[in-house]
Amino acid sequence: MKNSERRKEDRRIEQRRKEDRRKQGEKRIQLVERRRENNRQTERREVKRRKEERTYDDIVQGRNAVIELLNSDRDINKIYIQKGEKHGSINQIIAMAKEKKVVTVEVDRNKLKDLCGEDNHQGVVAVVPPFNYAEVEDILEIAQNKKENPFILILDGIEDPHNLGSIIRTAETAGVHGIIIPKRRAVGVNATVSKVACGAVEYMKIARVNNLTETIRTLKYNGVWIYGTEMQGEKEYYEGDFKEPIAIVIGNEGSGMSKIVKESCDVLIKIPMKGQINSLNAAVSAGIVAYEVVKQRM
Repeated sequence: MKNSERRKEDRRIEQRRKEDRRKQGEKRIQLVERRRENNRQTERREVKRRKEERTYDDIVQGRNAVIELLNSDRDINKIYIQKGEKHGSINQIIAMAKEKKVVTVEVDRNKLKDLCGEDNHQGVVAVVPPFNYAEVEDILEIAQNKKENPFILILDGIEDPHNLGSIIRTAETAGVHGIIIPKRRAVGVNATVSKVACGAVEYMKIARVNNLTETIRTLKYNGVWIYGTEMQGEKEYYEGDFKEPIAIVIGNEGSGMSKIVKESCDVLIKIPMKGQINSLNAAVSAGIVAYEVVKQRM
């Protein structure tokens, strides 16, 4: 009898163990399922975040640049502002963003550095859609609407964003109707360009074209004279007739204009130099010639 009861007890113990193992197995399965679901949710959030970043995947950094951005009609996703005490124009940016219902987020300095890749952000970075390039026709239309002869800058292979930013800033102050840059082997409008231009990119039409020589032919067809800046130019820059419809070509920082673009120019002009160095910074050259145009058209 005792042996029978012992066997029954052993069976009950074994059943309890089996039940415990079954429950533990179910718990493990549930845990694995929860982890999988969490991973799926995390992946969906990451996909959503990446889509948002693709929609807003450019930045504008620096106080003046962000102020001009807020003054323009350009779309802004959000503005990141460095944590800490707020001084000067940062308070103006916060007030303007609040008025325009643009989201502002306070972050530490490292976050701003990660966004723009450098420390020189002045405590503010705006996330915006990619720069909206214009068409060459848009530039000609601006001149027509202002009842002015076209004044265009063509940049042949400018690679330094600081040079491009400086040229855009000078062009805007000099009344240039638009700037044309190539898509290949040249810098486009990025955060550094926007910062150096101090917001001028918001007011300047910039066209990005596949082929500069084809574009030059289109401009010539529309009555625009093409002046190329060249060290061995046939005329001094101030001898050009800049009252007529014109486009000024500024070459690459090191090699100048490409051969095919140079051959497409109507007139080659030069800037006289007296020193030992025989070349000027591209942005400086653009400024000198641009303000000769301003002088002649006043």
